[in-house]
Amino acid sequence: MIHPSYQELIEHINVVNKEKELPEILSRYSLVLAAAKRARALIDKDPAMVNTNDSMKELSIAVEEMRQEKIGLYFREKTASEEEVSTEYDSMAEVDLSADIEEEEE
Repeated sequence: MIHPSYQELIEHINVVNKEKELPEILSRYSLVLAAAKRARALIDKDPAMVNTNDSMKELSIAVEEMRQEKIGLYFREKTASEEEVSTEYDSMAEVDLSADIEEEEE
């Protein structure tokens, strides 16, 4: 079982997003999608941003990176002119879920 739970992780991410004045992540789907994207990047040899051991799978590493605030989740908002707003997450990696949500709606 992966720790922390979905709910604990969503609550933690939303605290960070609130501090950075970003919208809340409301669904587990968003969290799962972000973890899957990050796990895929790790499989494709992207270096881990947390200390790992040989027994950790990529998904566990992705969840740990989220828990340790090494990865930020956000939805990129559009301005009235439809230009994308740059969202800085300091030194964290970013997982933009906007494209996936737009594809799902079509």
